[in-house]
Amino acid sequence: MLGDIAGAEQIFIACGYTDMRKSIDGLAALVQQNYMMDPFQNTLFLFCGHKCDRLMALYWEGDGFVLLYKRLEGGRFQWPRDADEVKQISPQEFRWLLEGLAIHQPKAVKKVTSSIAI
Repeated sequence: MLGDIAGAEQIFIACGYTDMRKSIDGLAALVQQNYMMDPFQNTLFLFCGHKCDRLMALYWEGDGFVLLYKRLEGGRFQWPRDADEVKQISPQEFRWLLEGLAIHQPKAVKKVTSSIAI
């Protein structure tokens, strides 16, 4: 189905700035050359420019790429700018990002795994 990104096994965010004039081929090359990753995986790659009001998503559907573009009319995405690297995020962090929140929520309840058997 066209643009069904819900099936993505992983979500990666390109920290820092991305030239938002890039096309599908330019973003796929960025994934391969800068991040040494395969864009032909069942993975969603997210990119953001300088203004932080536009987001691009690149997703391989098995028979071709889908390029999604979202522009906020009011507000900005809380995009991590700390480095030119790629970072894996969870589906919950992806939802936070699309809602205008930071991907690191200090008050969010974190899942805890215990090594002690009860």
